[in-house]
Amino acid sequence: MSLMVQAHVGSLGVEFAILSAFLTGCAILLLGVLNLGFLVQFISYPVTAGFTSAAAITIASGQIKSLLGIPGQSNEFLDSWINVFEHIQDIRLWDSILGVSTIIVLLVLMQLKDVKGSKCWKIFGKYVALSRNAIAVIFGSLLAYILCEVGHSKPFLLTGNVSAGLPPIRLPPFSTTNGDQTYSFSEMISELGTSLITLPLIAILESIAIAKAFSKGKAIDATQEMIALGLSNIAGSFVSSMPVTGSFTRSAVNNNSGVRTQFGGVTTGVVVLLALGLLADSFYYIPKATLAGVIIAAMLFMVEFHAAAEIWRTKRIDIIPMIVTLVACLFLGLEYGMVVGIAINVCFILHQTSRPAVAQLLVPVQGKNVLILQPNQGLVYSSAEYLKHIVLKTATKQACPIVLIDGTHISSVDTTVAKVLSEHASRDRRGKPSYLGANYFGVGKGTVNVHYVETWARRNDDRATIAVIMTKGNGVILPRY
Repeated sequence: MSLMVQAHVGSLGVEFAILSAFLTGCAILLLGVLNLGFLVQFISYPVTAGFTSAAAITIASGQIKSLLGIPGQSNEFLDSWINVFEHIQDIRLWDSILGVSTIIVLLVLMQLKDVKGSKCWKIFGKYVALSRNAIAVIFGSLLAYILCEVGHSKPFLLTGNVSAGLPPIRLPPFSTTNGDQTYSFSEMISELGTSLITLPLIAILESIAIAKAFSKGKAIDATQEMIALGLSNIAGSFVSSMPVTGSFTRSAVNNNSGVRTQFGGVTTGVVVLLALGLLADSFYYIPKATLAGVIIAAMLFMVEFHAAAEIWRTKRIDIIPMIVTLVACLFLGLEYGMVVGIAINVCFILHQTSRPAVAQLLVPVQGKNVLILQPNQGLVYSSAEYLKHIVLKTATKQACPIVLIDGTHISSVDTTVAKVLSEHASRDRRGKPSYLGANYFGVGKGTVNVHYVETWARRNDDRATIAVIMTKGNGVILPRY
């Protein structure tokens, strides 16, 4: 999200970022009030797994520069590694040692939660494992402080000065001056442009995707998430906040630290406020390599290798949206990659609805071959031509004078399909196969459904033929479409 905001308002000034937070919050809150949380249903498990893995790789890659002590501001996957190789000669030895040591220590401390022994030892190991990130940061800060103040050396790159306190509470800026240019509210809206659409969309998608990634199967109220996210952005804009959404990095660190409830957010907020008011000076000595090590260690367990194997065993074609999402997130950015993954999944859904499975049975009735077609799902406009193709191809190939479309498993039929079937029903007067329908009376009460059912079953001999066909228990099962 920070990269998106920088791309849109980086050259316009802080006031534009604050106004973006307010407008983004209003848009998200409106969507939540309108109960549009069903959008979360379009984020499938393969897309979530691909996004989670790509986010972990991207975030870890963005921390390599701090881990090795090299300069650079890139946070995207490709840019991060390009920056590393461009500055490989600038790698700082002690930063690298501290960063790698932090990762190793964190991985070792993590194993203490499963330590064997007495009850007291198990409890001790559990809480040490849960506190490992704080232990690493405190130890790194003490080491840097001792070396700087006692040893009079500065072997590590440090976080540096952090401003104490909060900005004053005030209304978001609805007009501003940037340099010698004055912007009215309408001009600020014009300058923000498409970001007023993309920022709310990305904030929602990223927040919901993170919630699904860390929910571990629990139900998510997407509407409630959207309302909370919208209110957070609106409230944040009154204290000079930029647009915000769920933080993948902090969520991963919280998850690896044992946080399991929403109260973790309250605790984090209180600690941050207290730290800004009382401990801001202490942040100066936190080594960047230590923070990078903490983040990378958390990301190592977020790459979902097991998800790929699980998806492959369940339904191999689902590996495509996962891989596409992963690659798109890495090379296009997390926000756009998520949209690409959802689009691929929607294409799969549309293809499935346009190609319903149709069981075919060839039944001899009164010396004639009757073709029974039984679709396994509701029929929508995208499947009309496909169904027409099946009917014509199979009826011609099997030389069937009668085709019966059994609606036992059809839950609904839209206007386009009804029109196609009705057109076929009218062709039996011109020497074409007779098209009959059975078991459609439970499809629905709409006039369209009644129309084509009555068209097929208008004559008594049609009803008699249907009755004879449906009582035949034996027939030749044809290959399923």
